[in-house]
Parts: sequence; structure tokens; C-alpha cells
Amino acid sequence: MNIKQTLTVVLISAVTSTAAMFAYDSFVRKPAGIQLSNGKLPASYAGFYDSNMNVPGQPVDFQPASQAAVPAVVHITTVIGENQASNNLPKTRKSPFSDFFGDDFLEDFFGGPETRSFPQRASGSGVVISEDGYIVTNNHVIDQATELNVTLNNKKQYKAKVIGADPSSDLALIKIEEKGLPFLLYGNSDFLKLGQWVLAVGYPLNLETTVTAGIVSAKARTLGLNARKSNTPIESFIQTDAAVNQGNSGGALVNTTGELVGIVSAIASPTGAYAGYSYAIPVNIVKKIINDLLQYGTVQRAYLGISYLPENAPEAEKAKNSYKEGLGVLVMEVAKDGAISGSGVQSGDYITKINGVKVQTGSEMVEQIAGYKPGDKITVSYKRAEKDYVATVTLKNKTGSYDIVKNTVSDKLGADLQNLDAKKATEFKIKGGVIVSKIRAGLIDDQTRMRDGFVILKANGTEIKSIEELNAAMAKSPSKVLLEGFYPGYDGLYQYPIELVD
Repeated sequence: MNIKQTLTVVLISAVTSTAAMFAYDSFVRKPAGIQLSNGKLPASYAGFYDSNMNVPGQPVDFQPASQAAVPAVVHITTVIGENQASNNLPKTRKSPFSDFFGDDFLEDFFGGPETRSFPQRASGSGVVISEDGYIVTNNHVIDQATELNVTLNNKKQYKAKVIGADPSSDLALIKIEEKGLPFLLYGNSDFLKLGQWVLAVGYPLNLETTVTAGIVSAKARTLGLNARKSNTPIESFIQTDAAVNQGNSGGALVNTTGELVGIVSAIASPTGAYAGYSYAIPVNIVKKIINDLLQYGTVQRAYLGISYLPENAPEAEKAKNSYKEGLGVLVMEVAKDGAISGSGVQSGDYITKINGVKVQTGSEMVEQIAGYKPGDKITVSYKRAEKDYVATVTLKNKTGSYDIVKNTVSDKLGADLQNLDAKKATEFKIKGGVIVSKIRAGLIDDQTRMRDGFVILKANGTEIKSIEELNAAMAKSPSKVLLEGFYPGYDGLYQYPIELVD
């Protein structure tokens, strides 16, 4: 081969290599289908590609997160006493999502169709949050259970007691007597992003510990589930496509660093089996509710004192109120004595931030407010006529004061109670009881025809001899109670069912 031929081969090779590199740079390294303007990517792609138009990042390994979570997630089995069924959610409120999910949406997730065999048994999951045995689960897992059994991942079994429960958020706190337990660390659910990997850990279908993976597919979902058990529901679910089934209820949703970011609570399914989406309570709500139950015995719920246009309102309603998408939460009405009254916020304003955290929907706003208690001061950012304002607001409780709410059985029922003395008990030929000496404004007055002087003998079938025993019986059933007793001087026993709505 002469020099001329050699140069020709070298030139052809160089041209071919250059063309190949150009093709690779144009069709492989650069994002296909994106037209760059002045060599710049759209703002939504910021951080997605590096300076050389390569996609950074490494494959995700779920093993470390699984190893951290599995030992701290427990299996909870319950026994529900005579004349109770495993699915005891009240049927008085119909979810706006019933047409899609079915009326037994939450019941199907936990235990299937209602039955009447005795006693009833059901199961769920829970998450250990402290080395001395405190466990978070769902309210609907422990609701009205007469017996709670906890099995750890290492097969050790314990009896558990209910510390407190909150139907409004569907959370409950139980405890076993043990030390040195593995537990999960709290993460920050505000930091979760759409598309982020998460793991669901629990005991579905009575299987051993099961780990499934998915992504965060939506945030701040409102499903109308907790409204079936509370007048003041808190819902701002994390939606994922991690597979969960019956028995996962109360289990852990963790991020890839093994931090607890949610408590699994429900699935979207017309049948009760997994059909593509699951829902978890954000851990920032969990932290607040559980801390309140530990410190005060009841949840300290704070209120702004407004009504707002929900994000799923009909288009006609939005048009009627001149609603503008994307501005924030439209204030419909400001309560005269509410926390926000006098702050400057008016009907027609759009709330845009709570303590600096951006809110676009009512459920996002509810999620942020749920992290505070009465008496806390927060800033509320709002928009009016394209201008931004900031107000300082001191949150109130549901009675319109700044006080911490007490958790006595008397406060719950709205009545003055006293123990039946031994002499009267002997006269009535009973072992003891609780006298409803005076009925005040509250649940008894709202829901029953009970009169002053009624003597409580049983609560949910459990014999009651003192106020302490009444309180303990009601703690086992945070959503409703059946009071049985008599009126001195009158024949017969009377029953008064009461929903313990919040």
C-alpha cells in the first residue's frame, strides 16, 4: 500500500469516527425529542442532566432500607368481643368516593366483608417507634378490640395495650412491655417528591414480613375515608404504587434511606384486593398525633377558623366563586371568633403558605395545620388582587379558645360523673357503677335521650364499677361506645349508643 492509499484510509477512518461521535452526541447523550433554545434546557429539566447532557445517578439498592425496616415492623392480631364484628366502621356517612371504591372500601382493606361469628379475629401491622415498646398503627386495626397481640419479626409474642387513638387521622398508639427493641427513625414527609422510590413493609394476607417497592405517585390525596368516623377528619395521603393488601394496614412506608415517611392506611380497590394504588398517612402528621397522645392523652387539634373551596368542588361551584386555578386555597368564609378573624384575611383571598410552606390545595393546608396545637403562632401568607400579604395567627381549639384540651371521660361525654357509693350499690344489689349526675353540652346531649341520674353498669359489654373502669373501656373503642344501665326507681335496663366523633 503506497502513501496515498494510506492517507486515504486514515482520512476515511477519521471522518467515520467524527460522524459516529456526532451521532452519539446528538441522539444518545442529548435528551431525544427536546429542542434546545439558545443551548438551554427547559426549567423543568433543571438538575436532570449534567453539564455534558448525561443523566447522573446510580441504580437504587433497596437492601439497606429493607434491613432497617423489617425488624421494626410488627404483626398485630386482634380479638373483638361478643356482638362485635371485625369491620365496625360506622355506616352513617357515605364517602364521596363510594361509587369508585365501594362503600366497604376501608373495611375490605382491613378485614373483608362484615361477618357475625364469635369472637371476631383480624390482623394488621404496626411500626415500633421506640426501644421501649411504643408501636404506631391504624385506629381501624385496634378499634373495639378486646385483645391485642403483637408478634415481632423474630417471632416473639406479646400482649399489647392501647395508649390512645385518633379516628380523625386513623392513627393509634399501642405498647408492649419490652426493652431494647429495634425501631424506625422518623423522616420528613414534606421532603417526599413525585417519582421518589418508597418501600411498603407489613404483613399482608397473614404472610410473614413482606417488602414491596413503588414510587410516590401523588401527594395530599383526600379520599373522604376518615369522615366516616370523625366530624373533623384529617386526610392528606401519600399515594404510591407499592403493592399492599389486607393486613398491610398500619405498616411502614419508608424511603430508600430506611426512614419512616408514612403509615400505610388504605388501598384504592373495588374488591378489597390490591388494584394499583395504596395510601399512607404522612409521617409529619403521625409525629404530631403520637406526641399528643403521649403527652396529653388526646390530640390537640388546631383550627384556623375558615371554610374553603375544596379542590374537588364541581366546576359550577368554582365558576360561581370566580375560582382561579393555581393561586392557592380560596377562602370562602372567615368565622367571627375564629383564630384568623381580625388578621386581615377575608373571604375571596387565596391562602398560599402556612409558616412558609407552600399550599395549593385544602388537603395540603390541613396537613400543615395538623402539625400545630392550640396556642401556637404561625404565619399565613395570602394573596388578594395579585398582591401578597402575610398575617400572624394564633391557632385555637374547637371551642374557640387557646387552651389545651383535656382528656377525661367526663369531657368526652359532656357530663358530670361520680362513682356509685358502696351503700347505694348494696341497696341496688349491684357491685358498683357510675352515676351521670348532670348532663352538659356534649355527645350524650347531642346523640341520646339520657337523663340526669342514669347509672352506667356496662360500656361495650364490659362491666363498669368506677369512672376509671369506664375510661379504660372507652379507650379500647375510640370511635363508639354502648352505655348500658338503669334509672333508680324505674324498672328495666336502657342502652345508649354514642359515636365518639371528634
